[in-house]
Amino acid sequence: MRVKQKGFLYLLISILISCTVLAACNFGSAGKDSGAPAAEGKTGEPDAVKQVLNVSTGAEIATLDAAQISDAVSSTVVNNINEGLYRFDDKSQPIMAIAEEHKESEDHLTHTFLLRDAKWANGDPVTAQDFEYGWKRVLRETGPYGVAFEMAGIANAGKILSGEMKPDDLGVKAVDAKTLEVKLDRISPLFVPLLPLATFLPQNQKFIEQAGDQYGLEHDKVLANGPFVLSDWKHDQSWQYKKNESYWDAANVKLHEINVYIVKEPSAAVNLYETGKLDRVAGLTSSLVDAYKGNDDYEKIGTSTTIFLRLNPDVAAFRNENIRRAISMAVDRESLTKVVLNDGSMPLYGLVPTGFSVSPDGKDFREINGDLNKGTPEEARIFWKKGLEELGQIGLETSVIVADQEYMRQTAEYLKAQLETNLPGFVLKLKTVPFQQRIKQEKAFEYDMALSTWGPDYIDPMTYLDMWVTGGHANRMKYSNPKFDALVAEANKELDSGKRYEMLLQLEKMFIEQDAAAVPLFQSGEVILQSKKIKNLIMHLSGPDFTYKWTYLE
Repeated sequence: MRVKQKGFLYLLISILISCTVLAACNFGSAGKDSGAPAAEGKTGEPDAVKQVLNVSTGAEIATLDAAQISDAVSSTVVNNINEGLYRFDDKSQPIMAIAEEHKESEDHLTHTFLLRDAKWANGDPVTAQDFEYGWKRVLRETGPYGVAFEMAGIANAGKILSGEMKPDDLGVKAVDAKTLEVKLDRISPLFVPLLPLATFLPQNQKFIEQAGDQYGLEHDKVLANGPFVLSDWKHDQSWQYKKNESYWDAANVKLHEINVYIVKEPSAAVNLYETGKLDRVAGLTSSLVDAYKGNDDYEKIGTSTTIFLRLNPDVAAFRNENIRRAISMAVDRESLTKVVLNDGSMPLYGLVPTGFSVSPDGKDFREINGDLNKGTPEEARIFWKKGLEELGQIGLETSVIVADQEYMRQTAEYLKAQLETNLPGFVLKLKTVPFQQRIKQEKAFEYDMALSTWGPDYIDPMTYLDMWVTGGHANRMKYSNPKFDALVAEANKELDSGKRYEMLLQLEKMFIEQDAAAVPLFQSGEVILQSKKIKNLIMHLSGPDFTYKWTYLE
């Protein structure tokens, strides 16, 4: 999710699809820790250095309830304290975790998982019942937003989402404590790639019921079964991981402690790095980039996170297509990314970022679909004037909610200047809120415009597309197009990679070019300072930002 090298990623997905269709891939036992990265010549416990990692982040945890997670920060924490049937390896590919063996029927519709001996941090065994309960609970808690189950092709998921069936009818069953059976409605190329996500984690029913409505909201109101436990959580300040000694693969976990500090000002974070209080700092702003360029610890990386504007259709003006097109065309993305941000970010005129996916014939998705709805300020004013005439207005006064991270504030201030300069009569008020508050307001539609981010859940363009289906958990914009919904459903069943890719290209054009539904701005880059003593810090292409399981300090 957060690295530069993304070439031939679609080839990897194609391999997974081929394995599913032809049953040529062996999902049997791959041995313990088969996805562990090489330890760069080191063997055994690196005890010479105190295994305590100190890092910073710009945002608070929103929730640690797997049924509610919709942001990268929370997803990253859960990824490190919990574990499902599969987890992501160092190349962001799924490898078996709690599943010790994965068997598949001849028709590829029944998947049987044999679980290894694993424990929750409270000593309870991790059982197949925990998976059955957890998956069904997600559907009970999120209702129509549990679309990942339908994407994975799990039996009855679609009917549950439409209200025709109940969550208990989901095609997952604990045969016994160590055997989980999952039935699919159809062969799905996304079934295994989705399994590492928080949605598919096991959940301990007894613990959740005891925690009640506080579940996932405090460090002692979440139960770990992964490499680390959450030992402390000071809201809006910091949280701490400690090695989970009861983890099944604890022998391969080297870090003893990880301290994550919430530092919203990059300059403050850099000062902490300079004094040795932090081992890694990300998100350096433009002035800091120039100051540290050439430093041995300096690195500029591309990411697959996209930044865009949501426009709430409850605001009458945003139901007008001409107004939406005017807003999109009025913003000079080149100056925003190269001058204002100066952090490796790139302009974006679509949903799928550059370098994330290549077609079966080797062409980048963004290259094929090109720049959608790209225009000039002059063209923007033409759409703006027409839209205002249709609305019977002479201008528009509105607001945008913005997370209180430095690069987001910089972006919002730039947007205000661009829109008010290029669109006569446009007045934009900036409303800065904590990151998790922005998520809550989006879900409740308590905004006019929202400066939003999206990081992919899995390595396939669909992760940027199916979020816009009617009622989708990440839609948060009330976008609804029956043709779009139908094409998503069709693409999720298509096993011909060429035909499917054409459908994905068409979906993006439908949303951006035809409907001008949202306003893509840029795909983020990131400048980091990272100590050379950090080894095997795994950054992901999709889903959570990091895996600390194999990290150590040298």
